[in-house]
Amino acid sequence: MWSSSQASTTRGVVEMGRVEAGPSHFPKRSAPRNPARINLSRIHAVKPCSAGDRSGISVKCNLGWSSQPSPDLRHHFRGHSSASEAVLTSQSDLRKLFVGNEKIGVLLLNLGGPETLDDVQPFLFNLFADPDIIRLPRLFRFLQKPLAKFISVARAPKSKEGYASIGGGSPLRQITDAQAEALREALCEKDVPAKVYVGMRYWHPFTEEAIEQIKRDGITKLVVLPLYPQFSISTSGSSLRLLESIFREDEYLVNMQHTVIPSWYQREGYIKAMATLIENELTKFSEPQKVMIFFSAHGVPLAYVEEAGDPYKAEMEECIDLIMEELEKRGITNPCTLAYQSRVGPVEWLKPYTDETIIELGQKGVKSLLAVPISFVSEHIETLEEIDVEYKELALESGIKNWGRVPALGCEPTFISDLADAVIESLPYVGAMAVSNLEARQSLVPLGSVEELLAAYDSKRDELPPPVIVWQWGWTKSAETWNGRAAMLAVLVLLVLEVTTGEGFLHQWGILPLHR
Repeated sequence: MWSSSQASTTRGVVEMGRVEAGPSHFPKRSAPRNPARINLSRIHAVKPCSAGDRSGISVKCNLGWSSQPSPDLRHHFRGHSSASEAVLTSQSDLRKLFVGNEKIGVLLLNLGGPETLDDVQPFLFNLFADPDIIRLPRLFRFLQKPLAKFISVARAPKSKEGYASIGGGSPLRQITDAQAEALREALCEKDVPAKVYVGMRYWHPFTEEAIEQIKRDGITKLVVLPLYPQFSISTSGSSLRLLESIFREDEYLVNMQHTVIPSWYQREGYIKAMATLIENELTKFSEPQKVMIFFSAHGVPLAYVEEAGDPYKAEMEECIDLIMEELEKRGITNPCTLAYQSRVGPVEWLKPYTDETIIELGQKGVKSLLAVPISFVSEHIETLEEIDVEYKELALESGIKNWGRVPALGCEPTFISDLADAVIESLPYVGAMAVSNLEARQSLVPLGSVEELLAAYDSKRDELPPPVIVWQWGWTKSAETWNGRAAMLAVLVLLVLEVTTGEGFLHQWGILPLHR
């Protein structure tokens, strides 16, 4: 929410408007179950492992582009299985792709974050006003913005404390800008001239701002690359849904050739980069072989996975299996486990929860823990404050003596080079089936051949249940869920009274306008 193909190929290259018969159609790799992962609900002993209006950054590479793809490229692409083995094996292959004055752009999508303490409350409002973050029943959808206002005002003081502790704001924009520059340079080194743009979902530079710059620069071919390794409805899905609505309303964008890379957690370069970061941090422990590798991923509501078909959990588990397999090749056989952090609200989220898992590990005698923020590629509030401060303190209180944390990937060279390869591999599919007629406009990420990735995620939003299920009553699995539902119902009743009567504490506080 916040913050399968072969491992070497781009996972699910999808053209906005049409599905392209490219890497997304490669056979899906079944996820092996890593015996090193600890399932705390079933195993009672730790087992060892058996296995801003940001202008695009221009570039001065000299390369002619072709508007017609080589007829043999599709067969040529499928013949390669390693990211280290260039998919485009020669300069002539690249020159066959595009000739003329085509302008290539890459749009990086990310969450965004408040840059100052004054930005915190409006940032939170943007976040909770997103229907993909808080999904209300159809009857209550008119309360989306009032509820977002209420939650953002209520949470702002606590959130400001967190951002103040990490320097007064999120470093996400600066890091993402640096990643964009590094990606531009990597593409240049690979003889691909391109401009790289940053579009944030909930703060500046907003996706809308990036799109306006893309139009001003006259980009004719665009690769959309969400900076979320694993796909989720609430992260990549939300950003792509917004992008879809922007494209649908703009004639220039409708006719611009474009491709989306929905997720890329299986790419060889990404897996190797993560394994290297883990390997480096393990050496800082006095007894590296006794360290538990603790993958902490951002959580999503359980309903997204079980009822809406969100592939996030499956992709996360497969991603960790691939990383542990890579570590095993390097002789590292530490035990590992996965938990989910940053849950919000009364509904049930993916389990096990990070805080509860840390306590259980301490109780089971684990003394050394290496935290790995697996779903994040940039440092931000969830890594710098939640993991580094809250979870570290909890671990020490729970009996864990030695704590370490793997840094986010940032501009790690292997990672950036792999992203550049992902962009290059997608280029032959950019606009290969471009939508040019207005009647043919379809979802940004259509169903059909990528339905297994997006599950029930459709443009009409008919098949996705809201995580806040206030209208379903009965015995629940936990008092937290029961109490949360009661509290949410009370909040909704108060909001209805506020809106219908024009009086109440929200009006008195100035959150809602007074009726005159």
